[in-house]
Amino acid sequence: MQKLSVIAVAAAVATIVLAGCTMEPHYQRPDAPVSQDFPQGGVYATQPGATGDSGQPGRSANGVVATDIGWRDFFVDPRLQQLVEIALKNNRDLRVSVLNVEAARAQYQITRSALFPAIDGVASENRSRVPNALLSSPQQPNPSSVYNVGLQASWEIDFWGRIRSLKDQALAQYLSTAQARKAAEISLVSQVADQYLTMLSDDDLLKVTQDTLKTAQDSYNITKAQFDTGTGTELDVRQAQTVVENAQADLQAQMRARAQDENALVLLIGEPLPADLPQGLPLDNQNLLADIPEGLPSDLLTRRPDIMEAEQNLLAANANIGAARAAFFPKVSLTAAFGTESLSLGGLFKAGTAAWSFAPQITMPIFEGGANMANLDLAHVQKRIEIANYEKAIQSAFREVADGLAARGTYDQQIQALQRSTFANQRGLDLSELRYKNGVDSYLPVLAAQTSLYSAQRALVSARLARETNLVDLYRALGGGWIEHAGETPRPADAPVDYGAASAPVAASAPAATAG
Repeated sequence: MQKLSVIAVAAAVATIVLAGCTMEPHYQRPDAPVSQDFPQGGVYATQPGATGDSGQPGRSANGVVATDIGWRDFFVDPRLQQLVEIALKNNRDLRVSVLNVEAARAQYQITRSALFPAIDGVASENRSRVPNALLSSPQQPNPSSVYNVGLQASWEIDFWGRIRSLKDQALAQYLSTAQARKAAEISLVSQVADQYLTMLSDDDLLKVTQDTLKTAQDSYNITKAQFDTGTGTELDVRQAQTVVENAQADLQAQMRARAQDENALVLLIGEPLPADLPQGLPLDNQNLLADIPEGLPSDLLTRRPDIMEAEQNLLAANANIGAARAAFFPKVSLTAAFGTESLSLGGLFKAGTAAWSFAPQITMPIFEGGANMANLDLAHVQKRIEIANYEKAIQSAFREVADGLAARGTYDQQIQALQRSTFANQRGLDLSELRYKNGVDSYLPVLAAQTSLYSAQRALVSARLARETNLVDLYRALGGGWIEHAGETPRPADAPVDYGAASAPVAASAPAATAG
């Protein structure tokens, strides 16, 4: 027993000495494959949010970056706020993301457990019969039984860091999954907002179409009455009818789009629209923050969870190389057992029945058919793949922010121009109708004026929607939408989601161990 204790202590000391030794390559973050600054000048130089399309001053972020602005502070519409809150509780895609974090955390703990000895309690009976010629004495029972009760331990000493590399890989994959969940929540917030704004634009388009249909119907009734009394022509009637029928067709299309967009919103929030939602704000009075500081492209590395997810995948691939390298070296395993052993069940715990065994083993790979070399080559290829994915994530994020900045700087001026165009078209329609009623012109100028006004009104609604959704998407692209209130300490990426009374919440805490 003393010899066994000395060997065990020596093995433990050796393990502690080599604890920091792995064969993982030194990790160096790849350079960002984008410019050092976001585009400037031209459309990017336009002052954003100075005046909204409704003529009201836009809200300012006062220098606060998107990641420090909670979605409740970004969205002021109380109806939208409640829809986002419902979606965060009910959305099934987000629920799957949370459960994926739990699964990755459990997998990390499984992999990490291989660093420690496995100890099992065992109890066995071994009954056997041998030829009589091999009996040591005629009195020896045949068949005979041997009973054993005790503890059994097995341990692979991680001299070359194979298990630690696998543990680092599992930890990076867990953190990657946590960042993916964080990205899913941010994306869900922006999707709900975009879909809600789309529904508001549907409502505005419906009103425009209904107003156009009413005006066109009134014009048709006038031209029809004139034709019936012999003071008008059939051409005027048919031209007026064309506007009515086109508006009627557009009305049906708008009603269909409105219903389908509501269905899409219901899918996002995970339940039918509640009947007690608070009164919302119109599309042209959402008053979103328009001048969030964009910072530098390098800031995206610490703001965007999808980029952090890609880097964790790269770290996992880097750790996998260490495990593949360690597979070329011997594996040292210790197996020990201690307990009692007896020929009878009742004698297991009598004096003199103690038994122990100690079996160190070294396994050296000699011929694996090229499997170890192929695994190492595969690990290197996977790392190069993750480098490319990481660089692509940065490039995509840079493009999304740049597109948002370009759009942010132009929508206000576009909307103001469309407002002036709508006013001019409305005035032109009034004058054309006046000239037609006085017999100065035919009905054709009225028809053209109605069509122009209808197109201008639809373009104005579409531009308003594009402006608001661009601000939402820019907020998301800059990493906003994660914390609930401005100034609140950000939640960890594996923070649980309250599923409500229907399901028990998932409690996910970060692993205590860090990558060695």
